Order: sequence, then C-alpha cells, then structure tokens
Amino acid sequence: MGSAVPIHVSKNILNMLQFCWLGSPGSCDIFTGEWVKDNPTGPPYTNTTCDTIEHHQNCMKNGRPDSGYIYWRWTPRDCNLPKFHPKTFLTFMRNKSMAFIGDSISRNHVQSLLCIPSQVERPVEVYHDKEYRSKRWFFHTHNFTLSVIWSPFLTEAKIFEDYDGHASGAVRLHLDQPHSEWVNQFGKFDYVEIAAGKWFLKTAVYYENNTIVGCHNCKIENVTELEFDYAYRRALQTTLGFITKSDHKVYTLFQTTTPDHFENGEWNTGGYCNRTVPFEEGETELRDIDSIMRNVELEEFKKAVGDTNRSTLKLFDTTRLALLRPDGHPGPYRAFHPFEGKDPSAKVQNDCLHWCLPGPIDSWNDLLINILLRE
Repeated sequence: MGSAVPIHVSKNILNMLQFCWLGSPGSCDIFTGEWVKDNPTGPPYTNTTCDTIEHHQNCMKNGRPDSGYIYWRWTPRDCNLPKFHPKTFLTFMRNKSMAFIGDSISRNHVQSLLCIPSQVERPVEVYHDKEYRSKRWFFHTHNFTLSVIWSPFLTEAKIFEDYDGHASGAVRLHLDQPHSEWVNQFGKFDYVEIAAGKWFLKTAVYYENNTIVGCHNCKIENVTELEFDYAYRRALQTTLGFITKSDHKVYTLFQTTTPDHFENGEWNTGGYCNRTVPFEEGETELRDIDSIMRNVELEEFKKAVGDTNRSTLKLFDTTRLALLRPDGHPGPYRAFHPFEGKDPSAKVQNDCLHWCLPGPIDSWNDLLINILLRE
C-alpha cells in the first residue's frame, strides 16, 4: 500500500477543500456544534438502495413507524461541514486500504460508510470470519479495500459469550498484548480507526505478562478487585503504543466513547429508548461511566501523540454529538416487527446503543472525510 497521505490530490478534492471551513482549518472544532433539520434532503441512501445494512440496524424494514430521525444533520458551530461526497472519498482512497478496529460500534460505522460510496461503485465482500463480525470489502475500480476487524478490547482476550451478549464466564483479558487479529494485518493498512469502551464494563480477569493482576466484578478469592478504567487505560496504552512505535506509517483515527440512551433500565433489564427528536445542548449530560471513559481516552491520546514515531494520530471525538441523539437507535426495532401478534404493551428487548441505518451515524462520515482532507 502507499503512503498514508496521497501525493496526488484530485481536482474534486481541491474543489471540496475550498468550502470546508469558514475560518482557517486550525480554528474550527468540527465536533462542537448542533444537530439541525436537513429537510428535504435527508440521507444519501435508503434501506432499499444499500444491501449491507445488518438486520439489527435496519429500522425501517423492521417496522419503525417514524422517520424524522433521518432528517437531522450535524453542523459545527464555526464552520461549514460539507456532506460526504462518495466520488471524492473513493478518489482519495484509490490504491489504499482502510480498517475499522473495535467492537460493534465500529461495525455499525463501517456499514454506514459502505452505504454511501456503494451508490457510486458496488463493493464486493471478499472475506468474513465464521461469525460475520470481521469482514473485508473491495472496490475494484478504485483498488480500495475496506475492512472491519472485530476486536472489542483491542488487546488479546478470551471471551465466553454468545452473539446475544449472554456470558458463561469471565473474560480473560491480556492487557499488555495487542490483539493478533489486527496486529497481523497492520502492515497492510494506510488508514485505521480504532474504538472501544463498553466491553470493559464486563466481568473480566486481567492478565499482564501472562499473570493475573486483578479482575473486575469477578469475586474470585485472593484476586484484587480493580475498576474497569484500570483495564481500559492499560489496553489503550498497549494499543496506541504499538501503533505509535511501529515502523509502518499509518494514519490513525482514535474514536472516543459512544454513550447509550437506555432509560429506566439497561439492555437486559427492560431499558428502552423511545424519544423521537434530538436533545438540545444542555438538556442532558454524560453518565459517570462515559465521563470516566472519555477522560481516560483524552489522557492516553495526549500521551500517545507526544510519543508517535512515523504515524499520524488524530482524535475522532464523536462523544458529544452522539450524546445528543437519543432518537437514532433501533430501540425495539432491532427485531423485525417486534410487536406483531403481541400485546402493544408487551416488553421486548431494546437496542439503545447502536444506530439505525440510515441515521445519525451517517454524519460521522462527513466528519471523517473532512479530517482526512484537512491533511
């Protein structure tokens, strides 16, 4: 693969750069702003024009009755944010390889990203693992490879859990060993986005140097109980350390935590999300858990930027804009017509973490391409 930043910049990209900012590029924080109505434009694709949407996020097909949530767009406070232009993106990524490394939020983002350029060129799925969690697509005309790599802890982990999240034992998490699933492919990538977070709340036993150093919520005799942020910090140090010290030059986006919007319970205790409009700034705040995660992320990112060798490391700070969108989740419509044949008041499992497609997560692609083009 080529260098992380293409030498040749097309006329399309130069044209787009002309209206990316109202001020100078360094003066605009694209992650500070508000959600504004985007009528009548709406999303650049639908669930009928994109066939890579997983059924849990295919809210329209699953019977969600409202559609207002797709007509909002993230708008930075101090500058323009051009919409994601699929031809510009594919031109920029010609002869390149990009990977999203993380948990199901990373997979959710990749689905969104796939849906937009697929309106220009249809990608071919060239790989998937046994559980369809890691996948790879190829855009033949542009010689562009896009991957998602399932690595919810970013470091090596033995997970005893089924696809629906029901665990049969504590995770065995090696905090000092980056996950071989992505490490073994790292040299092929020009761009990576890494993200983690929610999996660190799970019951786990922590290892360093193949020795137990503690656990989280494991209740094992003579094993020190540690808070989840200890493990999260160590895993980020290991991951970012590997990237910044690697001889392979790669452009890395480090995505901050994505808050959920469960109300009156969690995913497995009857929590739900039935709001139909975004929050306004000041109407809600991060929960303590998300604040702790975000603080760890910002601290470790700052350290890593100072230690980087050849690679470029950028913060992809989507936490605040995600916080304001309680209306964009599948909720009960993670399943196909969940109330069909049931009492309307029946309790069904909700998904208030992932995003409907199309939905709010599509705006992340506007942010993504603008960060890349700034360079």
